[in-house]
Amino acid sequence: MNGFIRTFLAVFGAIILAVIAVAGFRGDFTKRTPIEIFPDMDRQPKYKSQTPSPIFAEGRVDRIPPYGTIPFQVATDQPYRLTGKMGNMWGTGIPVTIDQKLIARGQERYQINCQVCHGATGAGNGITSQYGLVGAASYHLDKYRVMADGEIFNTITHGKGQMGPYHHIEVNDRWAIVAYIRALQLAQNAPAKLLPTEVVQSGK
Repeated sequence: MNGFIRTFLAVFGAIILAVIAVAGFRGDFTKRTPIEIFPDMDRQPKYKSQTPSPIFAEGRVDRIPPYGTIPFQVATDQPYRLTGKMGNMWGTGIPVTIDQKLIARGQERYQINCQVCHGATGAGNGITSQYGLVGAASYHLDKYRVMADGEIFNTITHGKGQMGPYHHIEVNDRWAIVAYIRALQLAQNAPAKLLPTEVVQSGK
């Protein structure tokens, strides 16, 4: 019996030491790669949004929604709000209420999704330009200042050139971004009649 107890304690102690050697003590920190017995697909192979993919012909992960699909929270009787088009033409106008709250929301969404490439003022000089990504549009070029609101909305939704689609942004938030882009353009190119009298007189 004593021999059995000694053997049991020796085996049990060896198991405890093995567990401590592998798992460590609770609260310990280590730079070693952990050994995962049951990873539960925590680190499964996957493609993340806005990354390249060899699976699709255009080489990007983000997919354009199938033709005819619409966000479930948007009424189907609002085609311009969903597509940016009025018939076969790009429409002009923001189909949501424009107020301080919308502009603030547009600024927030712009800073999260757009500023990294297009810059804080929309001049196309975002942080990515310092890492070799060139060609981001400056919203202050004439072609973008006269571009229809619906076309800007469509570009945000489906992407264009090296810009990927941002259709994951909610519809109203996309229009909020369009409104904020217009605010940025107005801040840089406001006509004199919209400026305060003292600014016009000072010539600044």
